[in-house]
Amino acid sequence: MTIPEFQNQISGKTAAVVGVGVSNVPLIKFLLSLGAKVVGYDKRSKEEIECYDELSALGAHFYVGEDYLDQLMRHIESGKYDVIYKTPGIRPDIPPLLAAKERGIEITSEMELFLKLCPAPIIGVTGSDGKTTTTSIIYELLKTSGKSAFLGGNIGTPLIASISQITKDDIIALEMSSFQLYTMNQNPDIGVITNITPNHLDWHTDMTEYINAKKNICGLHSERTKTVILNADNDITRDIAQEVSGVKKTILFSKNLLPDGVCVENGYIVRRENNQTVETFLNVNDIKLPGVHNIENFMAAIAATLGTVSSKSALHVAQTFGGVPHRIEFVRELDGVKYYNDSIATTPARSKAGLSSFAQKLIVIAGGYDKNIPFDEFGAIINEKAKALVLIGNTADKIEAAVKSAPNYSGEVIIIRATTLEEATVKAKALTVPGDVVILSPACASFDMFKNFEVRGNEFKKIVNNL
Repeated sequence: MTIPEFQNQISGKTAAVVGVGVSNVPLIKFLLSLGAKVVGYDKRSKEEIECYDELSALGAHFYVGEDYLDQLMRHIESGKYDVIYKTPGIRPDIPPLLAAKERGIEITSEMELFLKLCPAPIIGVTGSDGKTTTTSIIYELLKTSGKSAFLGGNIGTPLIASISQITKDDIIALEMSSFQLYTMNQNPDIGVITNITPNHLDWHTDMTEYINAKKNICGLHSERTKTVILNADNDITRDIAQEVSGVKKTILFSKNLLPDGVCVENGYIVRRENNQTVETFLNVNDIKLPGVHNIENFMAAIAATLGTVSSKSALHVAQTFGGVPHRIEFVRELDGVKYYNDSIATTPARSKAGLSSFAQKLIVIAGGYDKNIPFDEFGAIINEKAKALVLIGNTADKIEAAVKSAPNYSGEVIIIRATTLEEATVKAKALTVPGDVVILSPACASFDMFKNFEVRGNEFKKIVNNL
């Protein structure tokens, strides 16, 4: 659908936007620019909502506060809305949205509208871990190859703000979460799943629902999705590959040698077909980012850009790309001690990958919001990689129990508690000697203390730089 076609459809209609956060502010502006009437709903007060006054001046109306969903239900029952755009964090089965569905009201999202209107090919990336880095690598590969590319989704400014500037000659690198994919009816041209491990089980009803949400990126029932990139080393994505391969072109990537796909052969990332190596991209030692997981991220990105990106471009990005903020981000060296910010590690699996990137024993700051994910593997990696563990947040008890119940528990890891991130950082510093590494690797979301992992990471960097 083109923007003029959508304008003819939406102009004069009334749209509800549920959740006036980062992704929906540019959505509201876009809808208003096309002549729609827009009403926003949010739990926060108007003082807490970014751009409230600006959006109001443009013509938007709002219902805010603790009873915002009651107000939404009342307006749905009165037949006020033609379409509802919901923020990704709100489940589609809350009573107002179920009532809207019964009345035949379209329920969609900013991301879904972007996919519907975008004239450019889209490479969509999801996964429990590594999706931000992989999406960023894809974007860097495209730019280095001279392509006009846009980066978006869960990264930076929502791309609906740039939709009028995007042409069919551009390429989009789009990070997509399970929340966004759960009810998604639109699909990317290329779908990438980096891996799937337990995550967001506080939001999804169970692991099956979470897996099915991720699987939506494969576009099994969409003609638009032509190619799917999957991790052969992950049990769940390997099973998805068997389901998808008969429907879509499927490219696997692996740290092990594959007969077909992108894999590691004698220390090099290569592409293989029919048990033959047909293209060599780079030596894994050329990758500036530390850790085996970043080799996987590069393989996924290379697989997603086959035929578009040259080996020369891949090598350049590998040697120069320093990663995304909050992902094993070096902060400072003080008194011979190095501090790293890995706030984006919001799952045990991602923390495990980050901690495994270091050869030495670490002083780890962990804990946070409880997403109902087991910490068994995190407990084991702490016993293997940590000399000390400083725990904060709602999950502190669970993590300590996982460390002490792990098969490799020896009692050698020092475990202490702190009530704030600042206190945790100061206590971690007190445990150091020259040559040590202190890393914030929470293995949890931030919502018990901070708005998101970026705010948590920035606060940690501020604390460290003030030590």
